[in-house]
Amino acid sequence: MDKLDEYRDIVEQVLTKHVFNSERYPHLRDRSVFDRRTDNYLVVREGWEESKRTYGVVVHVEIINGKLWIQEDWTEHGVAVDLEAAGVPKTDIVLGFQPPPVRPYTEYAAV
Repeated sequence: MDKLDEYRDIVEQVLTKHVFNSERYPHLRDRSVFDRRTDNYLVVREGWEESKRTYGVVVHVEIINGKLWIQEDWTEHGVAVDLEAAGVPKTDIVLGFQPPPVRPYTEYAAV
């Protein structure tokens, strides 16, 4: 298996663990959206809280030039930690939600 296919599998496995569906919050539902053609992987939350619509991206990871770009991350401890635990080196993880001037000061790839 090549690196790209391995990363696709890892991202799908990690994000699947972040799909949140609970009896405590039956009005909210998470969905995983995986597009291997464009290498975009998302968890989307949707539902109703009384008369208010809830809809948004919980996590968005995109594979760009062999690196995992975390474009959005509203998980409790950060999906980067889970990607590392699954074997992705920090040098292949980019915190895309951070401004470019800040990225060199994180423990992850700047680009």
